[in-house]
Amino acid sequence: MSATSTTRQSRPAETVAGFLAAAAIFVSLAGVAYRPLRLIPFAILLSLVAVGIGGRSERLATYAVSISAACFAIGLAVAVITSHPLW
Repeated sequence: MSATSTTRQSRPAETVAGFLAAAAIFVSLAGVAYRPLRLIPFAILLSLVAVGIGGRSERLATYAVSISAACFAIGLAVAVITSHPLW
């Protein structure tokens, strides 16, 4: 083995962070259609935990935070415009 090998073992926490970020994106998109104040804050919390874990899926977690924040605003606007309940 050479000393310049750049292969890196991923930690299990990094894999979990990727799944958390993907779940946060799914839950926030579902929250736009269902109940935004029930689902989207949970999705924002999931995405912030994924960012905190970091690792190789840090960019996906950052996108998850952005998507969750945008879905929060869009979900509340859609619920108010269509007279659906917020929670």
